[in-house]
Amino acid sequence: MPDSTRVQAVPAAADLLRPVSFPFIAKILGRALALSYRLTGKDRYDDFRLERVLGAPLMVIPSVFNPKIPRTGEFLASQVELQLATREGEVLDMGTGSGVCAVIAARHARRVVAVDINAEAVRCAGINARMNHLEHKIDVRHGDLFAPVAGERFDLVLFNPPFLLGTPRDDRDRAWRSNDVPERFAAGLGKHLKPGGFALLLLSSFGDGPVFLAELAKCGFAADVLARRRFVNETLAIFKLTLRQERTS
Repeated sequence: MPDSTRVQAVPAAADLLRPVSFPFIAKILGRALALSYRLTGKDRYDDFRLERVLGAPLMVIPSVFNPKIPRTGEFLASQVELQLATREGEVLDMGTGSGVCAVIAARHARRVVAVDINAEAVRCAGINARMNHLEHKIDVRHGDLFAPVAGERFDLVLFNPPFLLGTPRDDRDRAWRSNDVPERFAAGLGKHLKPGGFALLLLSSFGDGPVFLAELAKCGFAADVLARRRFVNETLAIFKLTLRQERTS
């Protein structure tokens, strides 16, 4: 069952996102994981790879975030179908990367807009929309956060954001690092949700997740934990974001 613990404050969120702490075991497992990646070729991040997520074939091209190797894209995609009870919904997949969440959402939604600041990710998501015969439902756009969807509103917004604060070194690093994404995402989200709409935000203990939650709280959003996964070296949590004023009206 999903963990529906309500996040009331940043310290509680920080506790929630804290990884299980077994340094010695984590070190051993980390080395074993690195060895398995080398043996299977998964260590070649900047390479062409064909993955499969929830039955969908996905081509991942160089500089594009792989949805399976870091685990986050596949985890968020696994929750998308559970949240799309209607086929009339319109979905925004922010930071689409390979397009994994856009593809899964398009199985149910009427329309999906997939946005990414990385031009190669836009190309990759377009390839995967066609590979899954969903190009008639998925509109892939190049741009920064909400800029490509100015004036549009959605029933569901999905975001697997860069977790780390700092200046990205290149396009690939934009998937991991940013200077001001938490503030700008929180400030723009309310303008792009339909009445009754909500967002799913994936955060990791590997990064500055509480910063996102603090900024969202400032902008009037409540955050409920929809799902959580714990690993030896990382905890992932998916937060369902809704405007507080709608919850109380």
